[in-house]
Amino acid sequence: MGERVLRGTRLGAISYETDRHTELAPRRDVAFDCPRGHKFTVPLAADADIPATWECKACGAIAILVDGSLPEEKPAKPPRTHWDMLMERRTTEDLEEVLAERLAVLRGHDRKSA
Repeated sequence: MGERVLRGTRLGAISYETDRHTELAPRRDVAFDCPRGHKFTVPLAADADIPATWECKACGAIAILVDGSLPEEKPAKPPRTHWDMLMERRTTEDLEEVLAERLAVLRGHDRKSA
């Protein structure tokens, strides 16, 4: 029994099955062109949706599908600033009131220390 024990392996770490008598899913090679001149293919499943762009394997740039066009870019929302978020919660009148209160506190503080 000692000579049949597999030493140095863990449960689930490695499959000892062979690839014989297995059928792979049907595949097709999809070609992409990088703007920096690289050309490469990616094997995809035959029934998979083909993406319009893919990251270039050589340089990391966004490559475009051969005989394809760039996808339409979605309109980007402008970033919200602190002021935008503040104005969602308060009105200008509220802000003027808070400012007047804080100025009164600060001015009262200066009189006590003088």
